[in-house]
Amino acid sequence: MLLKVGKYLLMFLFASLCSSGFSQVDNQKITLEDVFKKRTFSSRGVYGMQPMMDGRYFSQVKNDSLNVYDYATGDYVQTIVTSAELIPAGDTTPVPISSYEFSENEARILFTAEEEAIYRHSTKAYYYIYDIETGKLVPLSSGEKQRLATFSPDGNKVAFVRDNNIFIRDLGSGIWDPGNTGGQGDDTNRDPVFTSEMQITTDGRFNEIINGATDWVYEEEFGFTKAFFWSSDSRKIAYYRFDENRVKEYKLEYYGDIYPEVYTYKYPKAGEDNSLIAIKIYNLETGETVPVDIGEETDIYIPRIKWTMNPNSLALYRMNRHQNKLELMLADAVNGASTVILTENNPWYIDITDDWTFLKDGKSVLLTSEKDGYSHLYLYTLNGNLVRQLTSGNWEVTALYGVDEENGLVYFQSDKSSPLNREVNVVDIDGDHLKTLSVKEGYNRAQFNSDYSYYINNWSDINTPPVIALNNSDGEEVRLLQDNEKLRDKMTEYDFAKVEFFAFTTDDGMALNGWMLKPADFDRDKKYPVLFTIYGGPGSQTVANRWGAASSWNQLMAQHGIIVVSVDNRGTGARGQEFKKCTYLELGKFETLDQIEAAKYLGSLPYVDKNRIGMWGWSFGGYLTLSCLTKGADYFSMGVAVAPVTNWKYYDNIYTERFMRTPRENDKGYEDNSPVNHAEKLKGKILIIHGMADDNVHAQNTYDMITALVAADKQFDLQVYPNSNHGIYSGRNTTWHNYSRMTKFILDNL
Repeated sequence: MLLKVGKYLLMFLFASLCSSGFSQVDNQKITLEDVFKKRTFSSRGVYGMQPMMDGRYFSQVKNDSLNVYDYATGDYVQTIVTSAELIPAGDTTPVPISSYEFSENEARILFTAEEEAIYRHSTKAYYYIYDIETGKLVPLSSGEKQRLATFSPDGNKVAFVRDNNIFIRDLGSGIWDPGNTGGQGDDTNRDPVFTSEMQITTDGRFNEIINGATDWVYEEEFGFTKAFFWSSDSRKIAYYRFDENRVKEYKLEYYGDIYPEVYTYKYPKAGEDNSLIAIKIYNLETGETVPVDIGEETDIYIPRIKWTMNPNSLALYRMNRHQNKLELMLADAVNGASTVILTENNPWYIDITDDWTFLKDGKSVLLTSEKDGYSHLYLYTLNGNLVRQLTSGNWEVTALYGVDEENGLVYFQSDKSSPLNREVNVVDIDGDHLKTLSVKEGYNRAQFNSDYSYYINNWSDINTPPVIALNNSDGEEVRLLQDNEKLRDKMTEYDFAKVEFFAFTTDDGMALNGWMLKPADFDRDKKYPVLFTIYGGPGSQTVANRWGAASSWNQLMAQHGIIVVSVDNRGTGARGQEFKKCTYLELGKFETLDQIEAAKYLGSLPYVDKNRIGMWGWSFGGYLTLSCLTKGADYFSMGVAVAPVTNWKYYDNIYTERFMRTPRENDKGYEDNSPVNHAEKLKGKILIIHGMADDNVHAQNTYDMITALVAADKQFDLQVYPNSNHGIYSGRNTTWHNYSRMTKFILDNL
């Protein structure tokens, strides 16, 4: 997906370098080096507190040791393993201790070494298995790097992906391979054997067949990479099989040698063919692979699968190509037969989340839906009958934390008090006694332990860096973990100005929210230029009462006499699905109109110079910047568009068609809302920046925009970064260079 607030918004890549409000004193001024090299304003977090299964303790890496600590007191309990104990046989260098995963019974640990990125979420690495009782460390597998290594629930096996195939490593007496054929059952000339490592698929091939991992577009748009799942009895693995053969290829060039290296991968653009999807279940005891019946229609999506509490029952979400019909299915693991138990239709589209939980009673599923206009919690039987709606109102459940079934409680995050805030809430499973646990207004995020007796609460507001505390299940603070006091002192020392929220109503009656950062020495009798910092994409939110909404780079702009603002247009989140989905079939139209309305409103203020209003954004924000600088040329005098989409036909099909349908169905919507078709309207100064190896928003977008601007005889500035992807950070000094370039362009032209 295009980068989104809350997960992976690169517009806020430096969200930890954020602002707080304090009165002005005659102290130091912010420099670009402070922000991007010295990281003077980085906030401190609390990382690596991994809950242990008993609920009382957590593990954490400290001083090259993996240790256990008590939740309530923070006291050290014991050391599980030290770095010095993690040296593989025949080697002298220890395996890194930072990245690890316990088996469910906490008898073994998987450690990760030499991890390298594939795409945005996917990686490959070498894995090592450490047995806590024996103290032995062994590699998961020999040969090339592996992917997605995962313990079986009983802790005796590890499944992983390599070369687009699934393997199982047995940590006990071995796996029975009936045909010794990788579980395919198509080679009768080989004898059955016990093996410590078994290959259960054999047809995987790059750019053709993927088993157990996702293709590019599923990874990017449905947000997961591990596409295999153990059953609760450790006897079966359900997995995706992607047939990419009909998906068209895209080529990226990497420079630095005599001849560029060409990387080719499958990327389905709007209206183009997707992979053919199959869901299969492999039985470790019989060696048989059972295909799951997902229907005769092949032009569909299976955005999620999950085992129920019954190890013979697999749940699947099936979605049509238009993404406005979602079916919850149950499949029999023995014969693959499936039944649709629940169907949801939507006039626009349905967002996929991980907010679905099968309860231990084996009869119920808790999930979220927007069917009443806002995202809320619903409890269904596994026959598809609605038991009850647990939450309701003109507010949204923004995350499901989990269910304490022993006490009948559901923990979740919401924006109940305001779209700008987030609270931690709890409600009885019967839908009664909804309670807010968090007490401070602002943004609250929770991480619960395994039995829901404690949670770590991360609180901030737009002017205060994170305060992180351990709370009990009643919301009472047990102990403070981090308050970022030193950073607050730094912000006072460097004259950080205070961010303010504002709201206004557009000419057509739409109320919009924004935040404004004025110079610390603001004078109402002066006229100031304005810089919009925006994203604006579907379901996103830049106007939020949280640390990171305004960065220290924004403070730098304010110290140069610029008012910095951000406005959430129609299409953004936390205000119900009508506000979010009204952009359907016209992606970018209302978003642009709302930003133009914001510029008109700000230009009417007595302290704003309406002739010096600029905008910058990344990804969808880059797209919106180009749209505003062309369609809104009378109101915006300058823009910086980073990694922008310029033609919606060039972006991937799952994302684009969710909001626009296909180009064949909606040609006018595509043409009218693609900046490449409005280049002749440009009046202001524009800088376009793109990574030449962007696998997400292809540089093709920028190249075609250049062609259109040249044809329209429009001058522009351009910055490209060879070998950089969508984040533009590959290579030495790249991030610094990029922000230096943007800063100079803004200060020179605004």
